[in-house]
Amino acid sequence: MSHVKSRFFCLIILLITVISPVSAQDDLQISRADYADHLRAMWLGESIANWTGLNTEGQRTRRPFYTDDDWGSNQGHSGKLDFILQNPWGSDDDTDIEYVYLHLMTQHDTNLLTPQQIADGWKAHINDFIWVSNRQARDWMDVGVLPPATGMGVVNSDYLMIDAQLTTEFFGALAPGMPQEALRLANLPIRTTAAGYAAHAAQFFVVMYALAPLVEQTQSGRDQVIWLVEQARQYIPDTSKTADIADFVLEDFLNNPDVDDWERTRDAIGLRYQRAADRSGFVYREWWESSVNFATGLMAILYGEGDFKRTVQIGMLSGWDSDNGTATMGGLLGLMMGTEALEAQFPDVVLSDRYHIYRTRENLPDYLPDDFDAEDTFTMIAERMIPLVERTIIEGDGRVDGDNWTLPPLSADDPLDLNPLEQEYRRSANNRVRLDGGTVEAHISSGEGRSSIIADGWEHNFYGYEELQPSYTSMEVQDGTLTLEVIYDRPVEVQTIRFIEGNQHTDNAGFIEAVPEVLMDGEWQALPSDFSLSQPFDPLTPFQIIDFVLSSPLMVTGIRLNGTTESPDSWVSIAELDALAGS
Repeated sequence: MSHVKSRFFCLIILLITVISPVSAQDDLQISRADYADHLRAMWLGESIANWTGLNTEGQRTRRPFYTDDDWGSNQGHSGKLDFILQNPWGSDDDTDIEYVYLHLMTQHDTNLLTPQQIADGWKAHINDFIWVSNRQARDWMDVGVLPPATGMGVVNSDYLMIDAQLTTEFFGALAPGMPQEALRLANLPIRTTAAGYAAHAAQFFVVMYALAPLVEQTQSGRDQVIWLVEQARQYIPDTSKTADIADFVLEDFLNNPDVDDWERTRDAIGLRYQRAADRSGFVYREWWESSVNFATGLMAILYGEGDFKRTVQIGMLSGWDSDNGTATMGGLLGLMMGTEALEAQFPDVVLSDRYHIYRTRENLPDYLPDDFDAEDTFTMIAERMIPLVERTIIEGDGRVDGDNWTLPPLSADDPLDLNPLEQEYRRSANNRVRLDGGTVEAHISSGEGRSSIIADGWEHNFYGYEELQPSYTSMEVQDGTLTLEVIYDRPVEVQTIRFIEGNQHTDNAGFIEAVPEVLMDGEWQALPSDFSLSQPFDPLTPFQIIDFVLSSPLMVTGIRLNGTTESPDSWVSIAELDALAGS
């Protein structure tokens, strides 16, 4: 790849010298037509890598793993361990959920999908060929639960699995050179199925895709991929398990004198995050978890040193859920290379442009009505992405001038400050007060509920440690009313009082209404009358996220809800009551 330069990236080289996510670029311009070509190559590269990786998915989840010596042997699901090429390319969960997101953004004419739009889109198009966290999220949508609740640990017990990091990378491609915008667009789709360090892993890949157009092509392929990993790492908090994985894999790679010995790093991954995980304070969950597969994805891109075939080969042989990280890195390299360079990797084959989305997804447009075996092409998919890219550029203060785009300057802020998960973590008084060494007390007026749970901060905590399973508390309300209080040992800013319900599991469960109050100057006071309510209380819908949004922030030392139930013997379940500062 490093020996082939497209017009797209040559233009970048002429306009910039040194670029990093914390420095500003001067009038960085890219061509619409060339970027469309690179988007096409992204889908093609991801499909090649996806189907090649699927040949070994789940086959080697512990020692002995595959090695380079196994390449070409007949040990795969489809026989020979080799590149799998198709015509047309069948959809799979590494590409088809992003395809649905593209359809929804086009349908609703927006780059920023709402919780209801995502849930409605999943129910219309994503019903089969989904597993683990995706499956749980989809099932919860059937009973009215909306993102991001569908990805919270209190709702979705698989929230630390691989799902989000293989279904959201393309949001980075919608924001070329704009990692902050990429994270903003991807935030709700990521949180549809993930939280904690699994959400960080998905963010890491989104940032890599967003930064792909900024790679300096005069560097070697090795230096290019190291740069991408190092820059994406800056957007992830040091406390996260994902940060530990990125640092560990990169360090082991850099300290390895033999770039062909990727198996050394793979075995080290297996030791640290699987066989001896408890020694480092970690937990190995399943072969489809976020952690080991995030690690092997980074391993493949680093040891592949920018070479498409070598990267996909390593990913396919790496073990565990071997198609997913492989697909992500194949798509990333396709985005960096462009179609001509990618096709040059397979000189004796005409790579298909056709895509069979109906293999896994339903109720979508058929753009090829005369083609019995396919419904779309990568070329047309890329063309539909272009208006979304242009909207992102304009909304991010860039310019669109004819066929040329001028990207906005990169923010000079600390990259971690641009991470939406970090921003929400810091907005949460339940977490912020504790981080500052203060105390948070929670009280429930009646019932047998565990009061500490309603202000434990779990639902807004994105430090990314090895997580336990968050929980909610339930209680029977004797007289039809219940008061929930959270008291802070210092004044905190609040612009939103957020109430997150638990699982309302009976016919007479949940609040039908609740009146919020704030503690100011030692007295409980009603909110200003101009506050807004994000959605009405529905006593039969579990895990509602109800926001009471103030028109301007207040400084308070406590918040409370005076809730009313439908009947005196109703049940109420509570996950969190928190005071969020302004954004």
